[in-house]
Amino acid sequence: MSTITVSADTSSQKALAIELANKLALPFATLTPDQIQLVLTQQRIEIRTPDLGKPIFIDFVEGKNAHRRQFGGGRGQPLAKAIGLKKGATPTVIDATAGFGRDAFVLANLGCNITLLERNPLIATLLENAHQRAIDNTDISNVIARMSINNADAIEYLNQLEEQQRPDVIYMDPMYPSREKSALVKKDMRLLHQLAGPDSDSEQLLTVARDIALKRVVVKRPKSAPYVGEQNPATSIESKNTRYDIYLT
Repeated sequence: MSTITVSADTSSQKALAIELANKLALPFATLTPDQIQLVLTQQRIEIRTPDLGKPIFIDFVEGKNAHRRQFGGGRGQPLAKAIGLKKGATPTVIDATAGFGRDAFVLANLGCNITLLERNPLIATLLENAHQRAIDNTDISNVIARMSINNADAIEYLNQLEEQQRPDVIYMDPMYPSREKSALVKKDMRLLHQLAGPDSDSEQLLTVARDIALKRVVVKRPKSAPYVGEQNPATSIESKNTRYDIYLT
């Protein structure tokens, strides 16, 4: 992959863009359509990349996240059931593979305090920026307050937790190999694959997570995918295209 640079789309954002570039140890560059760039605009931080068309950013206030918050099915949806959400039970959760934060946002909306771990610094930057933009929105400020974001390797993070920091549930959505017809894969997921590279440690992460979680580990998989590391779950919950494998601890 070519060098990723940081840029700004207006001169007023340039100083902040240079500051962000220094924080991420990436070069600052003028806007160009020819390479992947993390771009500061007056509205948000976004990733622009030559082969994916429109910029990619995270928005917890509007768009798909807002729709899922309003019409996602509440505690009756498969994700909520898999996590163990029920009357009188709202577990604490670590999302060990946060990505664009969609499932974490759903769980926070359903009342969970959730820690998002994302090891790719660019995706973590998008998450943090979305979090900052949403925290003062009166409709969802209480939801956003239940989410905390860490740019961290999940295995390292889990291994250094103190006893009192252990969550009830650890949630994993490991990267599944790209399908050959890339047009079938949504552009934001293609970007995630591009930035994160192949998932080589999900088996190790599952093993560590099962030692750390107080109640269960939940692994999200495509419906036809094999179990991670051939570790058989206690049970699974299925939706149309997805399977949630549940490992009780």
